Amino acid sequence: MNAWQDLLKLVKAGDVPGTIRFATELDAAGRKAVAAELPAYVTREFRATSWMEWAGQVSPLLLAGTACLSGAAAVTAWLFRREFRWGSQGESGRILELLRRRPVAWQADVARRIAARSRLPELRHWVVAAELVRGTGIEPPDDDAFKVGWLRTLRPSTAEGDPLFTAYGRRLFEIDGLSQTALWQVVEVVVRLVENGLLDRAAVIDGLVGRLLRDGPGARVELAGLHDRLDLDIDESAARARDYARLLPAGPVAVADLALAQLRRLEEAGRLEEELFAEAVAALAFRPEKKLLRTALSWAGDAVLREAGRVDAVLAAVSMIFAQDTPALRERAVRLAVKLAPQAGRAGREAVRQAAAELDGEQREKVSAAYGGGLAEARTPVATPLAAVRGPSLPPPVTSPQELARELAAFGRSPDVYAYERLLAGLAEWSHRAPDALREALRPWWHPFDPHTYGHYGSEIHEGLREAVNRAFLAFASPEHSGTLTRGAHKRRRPAAPGAFDRLYLRRALELVTPFETGTGYPVLLATPTSGTGHLDPPALLDRLERQEAEGVPALPADLAQALLRLPRHFSPSEIERAGRLTSGAGRACAAWMRAGGLTDPDVTVSVRRHQGYGGSVWHDLHAEFTPPTIPSAIPSAAPPTDAPTTAAVSATVATAPYPGPSAAAPASPAGLHEELRDLFEVRSGHTYTLTWWPLVMPAHREVVAAHLACYLPSSMDANDRQTQALAALAHGDGPLGPATAYALACGMGHANPAERAAATDAFLTLAARGEVPAQALGEAVTDLVESEFVKLNRVLSVLDDATQARAQEAVWAVVVRVLPGLLPKDGERPRAGVADLLATGTRAARIAGVRVDVPEVAAVAGRRGSSRLVLEARRLMQLIGSP
Repeated sequence: MNAWQDLLKLVKAGDVPGTIRFATELDAAGRKAVAAELPAYVTREFRATSWMEWAGQVSPLLLAGTACLSGAAAVTAWLFRREFRWGSQGESGRILELLRRRPVAWQADVARRIAARSRLPELRHWVVAAELVRGTGIEPPDDDAFKVGWLRTLRPSTAEGDPLFTAYGRRLFEIDGLSQTALWQVVEVVVRLVENGLLDRAAVIDGLVGRLLRDGPGARVELAGLHDRLDLDIDESAARARDYARLLPAGPVAVADLALAQLRRLEEAGRLEEELFAEAVAALAFRPEKKLLRTALSWAGDAVLREAGRVDAVLAAVSMIFAQDTPALRERAVRLAVKLAPQAGRAGREAVRQAAAELDGEQREKVSAAYGGGLAEARTPVATPLAAVRGPSLPPPVTSPQELARELAAFGRSPDVYAYERLLAGLAEWSHRAPDALREALRPWWHPFDPHTYGHYGSEIHEGLREAVNRAFLAFASPEHSGTLTRGAHKRRRPAAPGAFDRLYLRRALELVTPFETGTGYPVLLATPTSGTGHLDPPALLDRLERQEAEGVPALPADLAQALLRLPRHFSPSEIERAGRLTSGAGRACAAWMRAGGLTDPDVTVSVRRHQGYGGSVWHDLHAEFTPPTIPSAIPSAAPPTDAPTTAAVSATVATAPYPGPSAAAPASPAGLHEELRDLFEVRSGHTYTLTWWPLVMPAHREVVAAHLACYLPSSMDANDRQTQALAALAHGDGPLGPATAYALACGMGHANPAERAAATDAFLTLAARGEVPAQALGEAVTDLVESEFVKLNRVLSVLDDATQARAQEAVWAVVVRVLPGLLPKDGERPRAGVADLLATGTRAARIAGVRVDVPEVAAVAGRRGSSRLVLEARRLMQLIGSP
């Protein structure tokens, strides 16, 4: 015990040299005593101390455990403890010094264990494992993460004689985690190693080409650069011609470029087999990139001059380009097809004739004249109705206390709104139905008690939704421990959920704390939705209110407010009559809500704000404002009467606090209801990871939710945080749509990540299927955001094109025709990037929708001189939609 106390003094003082000296001088009994105390101390101290205090102890503790723990497994586990993740960098040398005091076989065991536990991207203690492998002479581990660590440290000056280089050098392109390295640096190193003769050139080329084939669309452009640096001669290229042809269909543009360059080089030298030539030009014709298609047309035209027998293969590829949306490419393909018509064989002529039916009138006539006439125009595709997308469904209710405890343990750092609702509803039900069984099931979850689980860190309270749910469960499972947190509610609060809707969710969880701490309980939540959209059926709410009245339990303000907000927009006479028979304050509030038809729909305005930053930088955000809605007059105001009970006054105080904690007594009336609602109509901007929760708060008032989303989505437009999923949920709600929905949807359509834009596509399709796309408002929003350089037009168009393919062509055209007047350039103006693509998007939608309409702005562009893509696309659209 004295050894532990003496070591502890050195640890708390942050004395690293002293700790090493003391630990290495201990006898076996002293090391055993220290090893017995270390794990519990680290767990306890990490939870109890501030970060600054803990950081000073990390290195001494890490090294003390390395010196005193006995088994290789125990030492490895110690090195990887989560408490040491930060604050111990730079200790590899000292750790190695301590480990090398052990037997060689023991060191080898530790090296293998560290390698097996290494994880990308950080690779903790990789240097330790690598030096032990080198020092012990064991076979280098085959773990991929360990190999990545070697690749990150590979240098030409140290490669020769390194056993890791000997083991991995020939297979470096087989490392799965290759992309987790600085590839530009790997390229330089490999070039040097090949020049120095340390890597076999042929093996490197084979490994490189093989890796490009293996990665397909995910191949890294840095590896294409390495291929260029190796500067293959004609014989080296010829030996890999078949691989280059296989790279063309799916590789990134840079990879397809290098493959095309090698194949064209071989063809020009007469060293490319005809079979591979035909395969290559066919593969290129399927590529969407204009640059590759232009090169393919140029190569095909030149190749036919060198070998006339290739005409049919070239025509088969050229005919595929007839379907391209780019007028200039189609025109080049038509010219080449017409030029080759006299030499065309039967197969080539048939391919051209079939594909030419899709061409526009003038181009089709040119091909028809060259290929024997009689080409019919392709039939306009039949537009099938767009099926309505089914809305989200609710998970089933919790069926046992044990299941509830498991669900709570799984409620992690990215909590789900449906899990939140399921947990709170399950807590209310099972705390009333089987309280002893639930407490028993929850004990392993909360014991031993850790204030961090509930957001209490020293002098601060971190208030997030996960912590609030945990706090509600703790209040039931262990009221005495929850009470210690309640008594510490004076601490400084750090809210983790900044949005008004987040705060409502936060209040709903925290207001359960008082009833459970005081033993009164709360048998049923009013606000639990009955639909995946967040809606609450009126009969279900009336059932719950009647149960609360029968048990003499007052409604909680946030629970009641959320329940009313989830009601539909219309009520039957029988539902209103039934509500009128309720006698509690919550019942009277519900009756007044139903009689008045709920909230009125506020008018919403949204505008783009431009901000000037330091150094001339410019950034934008969106600002939304409401006209205040009308709240049914029979609902009590937030200010309690002077003779109200103390509990009601406490309730009002809790409801109006910006980030409320649990009150000292159970609220007796919905006195804070006005405050709970008013907070939702004060819109701010910011960032949160809970946007997908928001549509479920007001499913019958989508425009209100959309106003909040419009102000928060801009901060996520370059992130991969899945916040645009809120748009898909929003579309399944009810209520009128206007500018707020339009701006929120336009932000999602303009997201940098295609996967995030897919959620905006889903929302657009849902609205289109229901005939609810706010086309005028969306057209104005897209125009405004593009002109403000807030979103990029090409991203918006990708969503509209996807929607056209999904049979929403009418809705797409309705939006495009409202965007065109604002974005088409006036005569003499330079066209904005993407405007020609906007015309092409409109053409695709109009063709399927069978549109015939005059658009003067498009006609004006189509009538200009020249053959720019903008003018060609305008002419193409006018040919399609112009009057017959």
